[in-house]
Amino acid sequence: MPGRIREQSITEVREKARIDEVVSQYVTLRNAGGGSQKGLCPFHDEKSPSFHVTPSRGFYHCFGCQKGGDVISFLMDIDALSFGEAVERLADKYGVQLQREDSDERDDKPRGPQRGKLIEAHRVAQEYYAEQLATPEALQARQFLAERQFDQSHAEMFGIGFSPRGGEDLFRHLRARGFSQDEVVAAGLVAVGRSPYDRFRGRLMWPIRDASGDTIGFGARRIFEDDRIEAKYLNTSETTIYKKSQVLYGIDLARKEVARSAQAVVVEGYTDVMACHLAGVGTAVATCGTAFGEEHSRVLRRFLHDHEEFRGEVIFAFDGDAAGQKAALRTFAGDQNFVSQTYVAVEPDGLDPCDLRIQKGDAAVRELVARRVPLYRFVLSNVVNKYDLDRADGRIDALRESAGLVASVRDQSKVTAFAQEISKMIGADVDTNAVLSEVRRAAKRPAARPAEQRNHRAPEPAEEAPPPRRQLPDLRDPRFSLERETLKLVVQHPMAIGRTTGEIGANDFRHPTYRAVWDLVAAAGGPAAGSGDPGWASRLRDAATDPEVSSAISALAVEPLLTAKEPDAAYVAVHVTRLLELTTMRRIAELKSRLQRTNPVEQATEYNRMFGELAALEQHRRALRDRIVGGA
Repeated sequence: MPGRIREQSITEVREKARIDEVVSQYVTLRNAGGGSQKGLCPFHDEKSPSFHVTPSRGFYHCFGCQKGGDVISFLMDIDALSFGEAVERLADKYGVQLQREDSDERDDKPRGPQRGKLIEAHRVAQEYYAEQLATPEALQARQFLAERQFDQSHAEMFGIGFSPRGGEDLFRHLRARGFSQDEVVAAGLVAVGRSPYDRFRGRLMWPIRDASGDTIGFGARRIFEDDRIEAKYLNTSETTIYKKSQVLYGIDLARKEVARSAQAVVVEGYTDVMACHLAGVGTAVATCGTAFGEEHSRVLRRFLHDHEEFRGEVIFAFDGDAAGQKAALRTFAGDQNFVSQTYVAVEPDGLDPCDLRIQKGDAAVRELVARRVPLYRFVLSNVVNKYDLDRADGRIDALRESAGLVASVRDQSKVTAFAQEISKMIGADVDTNAVLSEVRRAAKRPAARPAEQRNHRAPEPAEEAPPPRRQLPDLRDPRFSLERETLKLVVQHPMAIGRTTGEIGANDFRHPTYRAVWDLVAAAGGPAAGSGDPGWASRLRDAATDPEVSSAISALAVEPLLTAKEPDAAYVAVHVTRLLELTTMRRIAELKSRLQRTNPVEQATEYNRMFGELAALEQHRRALRDRIVGGA
């Protein structure tokens, strides 16, 4: 087992790995002013961007779901990496030579091969497959590409290759490059029967890459008639780095253009993605052997910057046949995953983008996208046109089925517009009000009961719920605003606040989370210990054991101060002094309350002591007020 990574190496990784560069591989970021950037959170669905990144401090925070941290924790959360794996990945990318100690207390215990080894195995496999495409055995693979007007330069652009038919060729190559059998099996490149064998044999290979450009899987096309596996396409099985429900083929090439144009085109296959990109539609992506689902839409939304303030468009290129219509219906069910407008692009002759490019050229592919129609109109017209609208019963059936679709729409602002479309499509005696009435009836129909209820099964006894966590006040409650602003100075500008916090103690923070943050600051040596330390906020967050405290630190690190200028000594002094004044005023109020409950005759000594303490506190409060007025 490798030794624990030294703190100096971790600090160097944090300094060299720009958090905005890393995050922008997963999220489209836009300038938010004050040196911050914002985008849609990759960890939860949202309609307005609340995910903030502050490059100068190397921190991110989502004010919606409260996730936050530095560049290492971002990679750990987004790609399910251990601490050590995230550090190693960043070190490799930014050229940091990691130094290790004898133990490995900080790194999580490995669960199978590390992600870095699996990524490296795929890189080597992709290069090997690409080399094999030039061999005599790959003649039919090259012919397949040529028939679709893809030449060698196109194959190189998309990294296409060929898997030999031998059965163990790739396995032997990977073993010669130093990979263990466990690693190549975990990567999904090799399977084990009576002996290890290549998972892909005698097929045309497309590397499937994540948004950062790392190869994480392959799509394999059948090209030989005697291939004993009849499936036209085989895809990498689920692995720790390849989740088909989250992968979009071509996203590595399309993501920048998607962000720039606020448009994404979703097609159905690898060759369709190639055809679109070569024809000038650089926003094309495709799913990998599965239907377009909710997690795919979440991936796209991050790059589209898809939110209420900035609407883009998502265009689905479906085949014009029954399967394409079914896919459109399925997509309409998930249409509300997007804020962007959704469209359908269907070629009148039923050609997919690849065949369209072959038969009619690049301009025809661009025109296909330009002729898009709204998804809802395409779906509703397909439903309505199934019926004979010249018959009264046909019109009623068309009304009922289309109204049932509209009843599932959560955005009620769209229902009336959809009803108007249905009324125009059906015509005759069906007006908008009749459609809306049928939509309301459809919405009231009870949903189908689960099978266990129909079979009258007794419900399973519920597990005993864990005791609820103590509810803490909202961190943004105005009562704690001064505590928040002071801690923002402590986290963001420890040099400016320096030793002016010498009078502050834990009792100056009433919110338990803010008090815990201050305790971490005090344990680290106070704000002065963070002067000149670029990893100060990360050091505080690493020391936190409570997730709420960790989240608070990341929020304090990215949230702008309530001043557009760099905080000077006067600004800092006013905040510190006001915080001390509030504490003094609370102590005065408490002491007055105790005095009212104390008998000055029977408890004369205690009463006189508290009275003297009250006089001293009042004098201290006036001195603090004078400092505030002078500083202001």
